[in-house]
Amino acid sequence: MGDEHTKSFIIESGNIPAHVAIIMDGNGRWARSRDHSRVEGHKEGINSVREIVRAAGEIGVSYLTLYTFSTENWSRPKSEVAALMRLLLNTIRSEVDDLAQNNVRLKVLGRLSDLPSAARFAMEHAVKRLQNNTGLTLNLALSYSSRREITDSVYRIARKVAAGEINIEDIDEDLVTGNLYTADIPDPDLLIRTSGELRLSNFLLWQLAYTEIFVSNFLWPDFRRTQFFEAIRSYQSRERRFGKVSEQVQVERLEAVS
Repeated sequence: MGDEHTKSFIIESGNIPAHVAIIMDGNGRWARSRDHSRVEGHKEGINSVREIVRAAGEIGVSYLTLYTFSTENWSRPKSEVAALMRLLLNTIRSEVDDLAQNNVRLKVLGRLSDLPSAARFAMEHAVKRLQNNTGLTLNLALSYSSRREITDSVYRIARKVAAGEINIEDIDEDLVTGNLYTADIPDPDLLIRTSGELRLSNFLLWQLAYTEIFVSNFLWPDFRRTQFFEAIRSYQSRERRFGKVSEQVQVERLEAVS
């Protein structure tokens, strides 16, 4: 089935995940298999990002979160980190017009202040320029750590308790969620991880509690709309029970349409 027919089939089914998160893995292995530098793998990975952003917007995904650079990535060789930051700077400058034309809104999850000033300013400018767009929201997880995100949430709540703004008894899951980087973003419906790896890598640990997971053996630079649509179709074939049994889910579905 061709991509356009697959896209039509996906849209017609109506069960489009509102939020898709992706762990983009395999750039280094892609480059190594071709005797290229790791940076070349990251450059090719940008072509995949561009195509997946467009494909997600076409089928009606509302939020797309990409694990772009983790806090652990800062420990990579300095030359690679510097090259990645230059690549990030050049990419956001070159892609912002296309994002604007496609009505994409941009957000950053993580500590943007960790980035070098040029990359940080470019990202802040892009976020501001695209903030009023109403299409797909593209979330870039930059200098991101899920454990640090949860710790930051606890810290903010503790400060509110200390200031007398809330009581200890007010602390619940909703309050923790409301103090995460993703406070105004629904939890992912679908997590895609490329390159066949079977781990979460400190990514959205709180938010992924009931997320459907799809693992692709394709390396990220080879992951394009065909593979993306395969993941969406897999998601559409699943029954999400959130701890309930199938019979309960079926009854709730019938009540919702009656």
